[in-house]
Amino acid sequence: MRLPVLFLLFLTLTACNEAATERPASEIARHVAGGDPEIGRRILNDRDYGCGACHAIPGVRHARGSVGPPLHGMAVRGYVAGRLPNYPENLVNWIYDPQRIDPQSAMPNTGISREEATHVAAYLYTLQELPR
Repeated sequence: MRLPVLFLLFLTLTACNEAATERPASEIARHVAGGDPEIGRRILNDRDYGCGACHAIPGVRHARGSVGPPLHGMAVRGYVAGRLPNYPENLVNWIYDPQRIDPQSAMPNTGISREEATHVAAYLYTLQELPR
């Protein structure tokens, strides 16, 4: 429980610092996740990993699935997949190989590379608003 709180504190402090310098969320996400959010968005839109078949993902066309949770607000959530503290490394590992983390999960291994998973995580960390 301590790790998600520290991560959220980091994001809050980063956001406060970023607000003072008016840096966009994409730069914050790049700094936090180590990937490029724009490349991540393109991967979600252009590659056939099937993410949108299960998840609603803001900014990704055809991503209106309802099998998995909507991915709104990934930047401010406490957990990844309801069990891992929401740290960039955990999110990348989950996207890259969810079955290694939870063999009972319905989330399949999609064949995405670790590098692409890093970019996708960076994009997901630009999503700060939770659904209403």
